[in-house]
Amino acid sequence: MTTDDIHGMGPFLTRLGQYAQRVRQTDRAHPWVMDVAVVVLVFALFCLPDLMDGGAFDEDVPRELRDSLTQLPVAGMLALQVGLVLPLLWRRRKPLPAFGAVVTVFVLQWALGVALRADVALLVALFSLALHGRLRQLPWAGGAVLGAMVLVAVRVSAAVSAWVALFFLLSAATAALALGLAVRIRRAQVAGLRERAARLEIERDQRSRLAVATERARVAREMHDIVGHNLSVMITLADAGAYATDVTPHRSKEALLLIGSTGRQALGELRRVLGLLRDATEGHAHEPELSPQPGITDIDALCAGVRAAGLEVVYRTGGNLSALDDGVQLTVHRIVQEALTNTLKHAGADARVHLTIIVEGTRLNVSIQDTGTGRRTAQPSNEEGHGLVGMRERVALYGGSLSAGPAPGGGWAVEATLDLTPRGGAS
Repeated sequence: MTTDDIHGMGPFLTRLGQYAQRVRQTDRAHPWVMDVAVVVLVFALFCLPDLMDGGAFDEDVPRELRDSLTQLPVAGMLALQVGLVLPLLWRRRKPLPAFGAVVTVFVLQWALGVALRADVALLVALFSLALHGRLRQLPWAGGAVLGAMVLVAVRVSAAVSAWVALFFLLSAATAALALGLAVRIRRAQVAGLRERAARLEIERDQRSRLAVATERARVAREMHDIVGHNLSVMITLADAGAYATDVTPHRSKEALLLIGSTGRQALGELRRVLGLLRDATEGHAHEPELSPQPGITDIDALCAGVRAAGLEVVYRTGGNLSALDDGVQLTVHRIVQEALTNTLKHAGADARVHLTIIVEGTRLNVSIQDTGTGRRTAQPSNEEGHGLVGMRERVALYGGSLSAGPAPGGGWAVEATLDLTPRGGAS
């Protein structure tokens, strides 16, 4: 076969595959149609020739074999043919009863010494039992087939050796059984592959939804840190500016300038976050213009904004903070930002804040304690819980711990500890 012949078979194989697909779809929608078609086909190919010949033997059949067999009238022959072929209607729904009915008629037929072409129904029933029945039923079916084939071999032994006849009969039965098992295994493999593909698709969708949820939580945390802190500072400055309008007008102007500066800073950070989201969503090829993530050096600006809002901040550091990686610095910045924001909201006027960031070996300790008298709760509420949850999530990324609650001497304290030990697999 040449390459052109192989290519020429392409359209034929395509049409054959399409035809097989349509047959499978029809079978799933109308299973009885296929069962009836099999019975009609077997009857047309193997029963009608015997009926048309009137049960007469062909001339090429040996005389010894014709003498050992019985010739039935058409009515008796038709009854046996119906008994062999009709049970095939239930070969898929009830394979064992159908096989049993066919074997029973087969044994009865050969006990009477009648040979019929419709005996092929036994092979069809055995194939269907191997394909659709329970595997533990096959040994019993094999024993029944062996007994029936021995009976046939004995009946034809006058014309051919019983061992030769038994060999060919059992070979045909074994082929039917093996073909049924092969199709069964193939169908199981295809079903397993389909199930695996469906499971992988579900897992992929779940991973996608989990990634989206994780990204949403991260963005919500960033937005909360940015908007919450800067708005708190701006509100406090606005209240102070309104109060200073009648007392010290120049302080009111200073408050307005600080509000503008804080608003521009917040707007810049919001543009950075939203720019990342827009570029990730739209799939832009160019790299967005990004500003550096805030770090420990930017905590001075946080403290300055809080001082401008009327609170006294005492900021102290210890250890080599500049050696910390960007992720740790961002985490510390956001923790301090959230704690100072809560202090602005709840500590009250004239409160003092003591902020300490110290590196000790592989541990980094962050302490924010105020002297405010405002009432707060250590458990997150529906309105204010996101900030505390966000701080705990950030600390957990570095194997640390976080505590927030009333300080022993009054006020409120937030204590965070981060583990600076390199993560597994880091070089």
